[in-house]
Amino acid sequence: MKKKFSKFLAFALTGAMMTAAFTGCGASGGDTDTADTSADTAAEAETEAEAETEAEDTADEAAGGQKVGIAMPTQSLERWNRDGSYLKEQFEGKGYEVELTYSDNKIDQQVKDIEGLIADEVDLLVVAAIDGESLSQVLADAKDADIPVISYDRLIMNTDAVSYYVSFDNYTVGKLQGEFVETKLDLANAGDKTYNIEFTAGDPADNNAGFFFNGAYDVLKPYIDAGTLVVPSGQTQFDQVATAAWDTATAMERMQNILGSYYSDGQQLDVALCSNDSTALGVTQAIETDYSGSNSVVITGQDGDVANLANIVDGKQTMTVYKAVANEAVATLDLGIALLNGKTPGEELISESGWSFQCAYDTSSYDNGTGIIPSYLLVPTVVTADNIQSELVDTGYYTLDDNGYPQAK
Repeated sequence: MKKKFSKFLAFALTGAMMTAAFTGCGASGGDTDTADTSADTAAEAETEAEAETEAEDTADEAAGGQKVGIAMPTQSLERWNRDGSYLKEQFEGKGYEVELTYSDNKIDQQVKDIEGLIADEVDLLVVAAIDGESLSQVLADAKDADIPVISYDRLIMNTDAVSYYVSFDNYTVGKLQGEFVETKLDLANAGDKTYNIEFTAGDPADNNAGFFFNGAYDVLKPYIDAGTLVVPSGQTQFDQVATAAWDTATAMERMQNILGSYYSDGQQLDVALCSNDSTALGVTQAIETDYSGSNSVVITGQDGDVANLANIVDGKQTMTVYKAVANEAVATLDLGIALLNGKTPGEELISESGWSFQCAYDTSSYDNGTGIIPSYLLVPTVVTADNIQSELVDTGYYTLDDNGYPQAK
């Protein structure tokens, strides 16, 4: 990078000198002014190049040649591609060397990936676990090597090697979905009116999935108990509605079975509460092909995947809970830098970092089986067709294509 700036500087100076030489051939005072201007331009170019080079040198010096290992679950879900690229970009922007791995949703592969990062002597591990229960041994090796571990987005269980947890308030994600349904159907004022609802939850191996489901269910349970909300399938327990690997096809097949078994006689489905967008995509497809009702079904989601945002624009999906992973990456970056500098940050990291987004420091909610893991929890946002522009496009997270559909930047 420094060589590029040196070339730029040499080119700028040469251009300025040539301009001064040619304009200096004239006899008028105006030519002297032009030469002076060219000299000023060259000086400015030199100053800017030096400033940028100094900024790079400062970042390199601050990073001290340290290396960050990032282990993501898979590239098959859009959101993990965003997370991985944002994290890599943030740490590299501060001068750190970064190794980024994706494990194709294979637990054994993620263990091998982390073993490789440890062997490469990374100074910090950022891990989004495929299975929160399966990394105890490999992270014990990280602890033995004095490598701090940030559990990213998904809490890693049953290991004391985890230093911190960075995520969104996962219970609130589900709570926002439940509250959206509550408001959309005006359940508090439903009277004798009843609505049918079916639940689709996430991967049992993902510790967050239970928080998402419980957040939504806790909001809606009083209406289920009162008979205002009815679940014709009777499937209201997490293990009954869970979806392995958050798989779209699995969610679609399950919903097709529910529709065929409980809604084929004209029964109306009012709400399909889905914990995330990949499951919502499958549920939406099942409703499009296998549901005989004519009503518009309220369908929830989470993540802001491009295909789901298109469905929201088209009126097929009703809402999604968006988690700005760029902000999650920024929080992880500042936390990671503090750890790399030997600090033990607490709540003060939030104010000292000057984040423009909401975040809470939590020391009571997330117990991974070995104790409470100090957590930085960001606040998610409800996105509907009415606020896609203001929440996703105007904020710079997405652009709109020529047909008005959001596209990830």
